[in-house]
Amino acid sequence: MAGKMKLKNKDSSFWGEVAKEFKKNKGAMIGLVVFSLVIIAAILALFVLDYKTQITKLKLAEALQPASWKHLFGTDQFGRDIFYRILYGAHYSLLIGVCAVTISTVVGSVLGILAGYLGGIIENIIMRIMDILSPIPTVLLAITIAAAFGQSLTSLMIAVGVISVPSFARVARAAVMTVRDQEYIEAAKSQGASELQIIVSHVIPNSLPPIMVQATMRVASAIISASALSFLGLGVPAPNPEWGGMLSEGRNFISTNTNMTFFPGIAIMITVLSVNLIGDGVRDAMDPRLKR
Repeated sequence: MAGKMKLKNKDSSFWGEVAKEFKKNKGAMIGLVVFSLVIIAAILALFVLDYKTQITKLKLAEALQPASWKHLFGTDQFGRDIFYRILYGAHYSLLIGVCAVTISTVVGSVLGILAGYLGGIIENIIMRIMDILSPIPTVLLAITIAAAFGQSLTSLMIAVGVISVPSFARVARAAVMTVRDQEYIEAAKSQGASELQIIVSHVIPNSLPPIMVQATMRVASAIISASALSFLGLGVPAPNPEWGGMLSEGRNFISTNTNMTFFPGIAIMITVLSVNLIGDGVRDAMDPRLKR
């Protein structure tokens, strides 16, 4: 019982120290505030804006209007308000980024943990599969997966998630290999704990920090990859206002109506920058060597 209390206090102090160091990072806090505002705007847009009348309804008489009080970011070639579409499209990019990273984190971490802890032929099989996937250009692999599953939100999440599995598998394997020979693992084995119990109770909790850092950093890459696939016509189907798709629609009017490409591009840049700042803060807080 005392041992469990000490472990609990140790874990609590670790995460408390991480939170304390994260709060000291001004860049990370700015990124957290900006990203929180993006999330709030995306949630409010879903409840406040009407999809049929304000997002997808064609108003050809108001097409390609410049920015004004009525249309803050102007209108597109179909007369749809760009500002409203960017706000509504925020939830697509956030949803794809979070869900894709969740897929890659779960799949890659499970494979990496099994490879790092069990070793032997299982490790060789898993890591050789990762070696086969790694040299393939990520965009090409994502395009192949998206094309195979069809143009939909689900296929886009799967495509973006799969391309990051090898990197998560390697991070998880490296983390597990540093803890699998520790004394507390040997003590658990001597007490008759099963392999599954050891993995769940000891290996995963002690391998979590580097995986969390990787996951945080990968959200930004996932948003960019999703926007790139939508730009190529393999993402969220029209007329849904995904930011990459909006960039693709606006490229034909870039010389006559720059608002169609400028504002979606700015939205992507701000969101990705805020996530990267958060990721840097998480990495610095969890790795004390970087502070030295």
